[in-house]
Amino acid sequence: MATTYSPKKLPCLALLALAAAAAALLVTPCAAQNDPQDYVDPHNAARNDVGVGPVTWDDTVAAYAASYAAQRQGDCALQHSGGPYGENIFWGSTGKDWSAADAVASWVSEKQWYDHDSNSCSAPDGNSCGHYTQVVWRDSTAIGCARVVCDNGGGVFITCNYNPPGNVIGQSPY
Repeated sequence: MATTYSPKKLPCLALLALAAAAAALLVTPCAAQNDPQDYVDPHNAARNDVGVGPVTWDDTVAAYAASYAAQRQGDCALQHSGGPYGENIFWGSTGKDWSAADAVASWVSEKQWYDHDSNSCSAPDGNSCGHYTQVVWRDSTAIGCARVVCDNGGGVFITCNYNPPGNVIGQSPY
């Protein structure tokens, strides 16, 4: 049997539904942007800038990244996993809700030190540009990334893994 509503009760039901939806919005926490697309988009913007094709999200690579990030959650040490993929890692100190975009922007900022003509890096302060070259490595077409808040109150740890790995000695990224 179908339920019918009188015209007088319909506006009340609509207002109740609207109130419930508004209440749900108020209690939904706002999180920093850290969905797969939040990692893929800035990678692809950097790659597009140098004429390299896009990367796509890979759930297997992402599972590896998530597993490693979970291992680092206790200390957030900037230590590479030594795994089968290319890897960029990022640590952001407490006081800011570091996001996917922050990590990728940090890696891409190394572009200023990369000389494509000589395929070399010349950072005046001794920093490398290997994070940047991994982001734009032509043959690395699948990524998976993860973010954890450090247990020790020491900030945020973010890792992105790349398949196949880049930064092959003697080869140019693009």
